[in-house]
Amino acid sequence: MNQSLRNSSDWFAGFLKDTPSFLKHTLYDKWLVTGLYVVSIFSALAVSALLIWATDGSWRSVFSAMLDGSLSNPGRWGATIGESTPLLLVALGTIISVRAGLINIGQEGQLLIGAAVTTFIAVRIDHPGPLILTLALLGGLLAGALWAWIAAGLKYWRRVPEVLTTLLLVTVAAQLVGYSLKTTTLLLDRSPDHANRNQVSDKIPANIRIPRLTIFGNEFPLSALVAMALAVVLAIWLVRTATGFRLRMLGMNQKVAHRVGVSAVKYGMAAMAVSGGLAGLAGAMMITGGDFGSYTFTAGFSSFIGWEGLLVALVARNHPLAAIPMAFIFGSLRTGSGFLAATGVEREISNVVQALIVLALLLPPAVLYARERRKLLATVKART
Repeated sequence: MNQSLRNSSDWFAGFLKDTPSFLKHTLYDKWLVTGLYVVSIFSALAVSALLIWATDGSWRSVFSAMLDGSLSNPGRWGATIGESTPLLLVALGTIISVRAGLINIGQEGQLLIGAAVTTFIAVRIDHPGPLILTLALLGGLLAGALWAWIAAGLKYWRRVPEVLTTLLLVTVAAQLVGYSLKTTTLLLDRSPDHANRNQVSDKIPANIRIPRLTIFGNEFPLSALVAMALAVVLAIWLVRTATGFRLRMLGMNQKVAHRVGVSAVKYGMAAMAVSGGLAGLAGAMMITGGDFGSYTFTAGFSSFIGWEGLLVALVARNHPLAAIPMAFIFGSLRTGSGFLAATGVEREISNVVQALIVLALLLPPAVLYARERRKLLATVKART
């Protein structure tokens, strides 16, 4: 056995000796990134366990309940996929705007508007189901795109920062939705068994709902596959197409992009519209998918999906494929938190765990950025 270890050690030493220096640095960086993520996540879980213990709770029962609620119990990972789907769509839209150098933080409002328009089309137009479902989803997408396009127009025509307008438009969207749920001509349920104060819409008809798949006893909407396909298409488009390259160039250096003929207005307006459109599509798929609101639209329908989708994109470091597992992690935290009541621990503890995990996932990129910055400053100093 000692001889075997010695041979392995000699082989590894020879491998390192023969490996080019740039490859050594690449391998070192990969191991460094992996180590940072492992240490950060472990530290976040340890701090979470300490906080649970400090509030007279059992961290074992809490983590077990969250695992049961999100994955282990029958049918739970299907529910987690349903929760993750709109998070992924919102994250993909956020990634597009960020790659164009724009900051869209109004996804919550864009999602609400998209869901409201989808509900109106689904419950007020009487036509064959598949046609209305298609129109409803398209209407939600276009409504979200228009809501984000307003902010883009203010940026490029009146120089108003999009980070401000997108945020303020969330409040406007919430007020519009609240008004529409008080008016029977818009969204308020017209059936006599609901009081007006309930502020709920008519239920989406059964023939205007996204089909649901059942795999191993887990049920989730077909929109989950659509969202993952969009993530793959977006990843390929950003890297393998000329328009994707121009968009990334615009985000990295607007002056250079302008010199080579990339229109900031054209690509910026398009990026914001697509970003809002995907958020609106997320709302449309939420109301027609069945995992949110039982096919009924209410004032608090968005359930903070817009804000959490923004976090998914942030933690995924604006990579479309990385957003898929990150959306699933955030979806797991949402579904798992519903099982915390049985442990005697407040459900809000899941928000603390989520915040710590987000910080843990953001810490490695920050460390790597600081490391690269020090290298660049050292190089510049050596040359001067």
